[in-house]
Amino acid sequence: MARVSQEHLDARRRQILDGAARCFARNGFHATSMQDVLREVDLSAGAVYRYFSGKEELIGAVVGEVLDIIRGAFETALRQSPPPPPDVLMEEILTKVLRPDTGITYEGESGFPRLMIQAWTETLRNDELSALLRDGYTKVREAWVRIVRAYQDAGLMRADVPADSVARTMIAMAQGFAAQQALFGEVTVQSMTEGLRGLMSMGQPRAS
Repeated sequence: MARVSQEHLDARRRQILDGAARCFARNGFHATSMQDVLREVDLSAGAVYRYFSGKEELIGAVVGEVLDIIRGAFETALRQSPPPPPDVLMEEILTKVLRPDTGITYEGESGFPRLMIQAWTETLRNDELSALLRDGYTKVREAWVRIVRAYQDAGLMRADVPADSVARTMIAMAQGFAAQQALFGEVTVQSMTEGLRGLMSMGQPRAS
């Protein structure tokens, strides 16, 4: 029997994750069954269960991938000295996670906001997912803290404000953006970053 290449295995796993993410974004976690995922990816049960034991593991893998994308964006920012200002950094991060080619799509658009809203509610009953999100939140907050301290060291931000407080505020802004887009579909990355830029301009001279 011919040996299946690692490239083929990786591509099949990617196919399953992308299909599951589309199903979750479209119908939610509870309304999506493994049969829905099988139909979406057009694979047999045996092919899918070779990679994932069931829906719970699929949910964790999809959410984990989103958190990895966010962490990667922060790692890129931290390699710059100083990092990009908050409005630019927020735009870069949200643009990355909202790319339709991540496989998380809903009606042709990124399904990330819908998926994250569902993940937050799912944590109320799923201890494993709660732990995954808590760990992801902690790592994102730590990354923001390092970025804020870099701003403060460069004299770009007040040093008397706790870096952790700024980090939590920036995370809350991103979470609020996801909630607004998922619920109302009216907010864009540009509008949010423009609003953040306006807040950052307080106390600065008005442009002539």
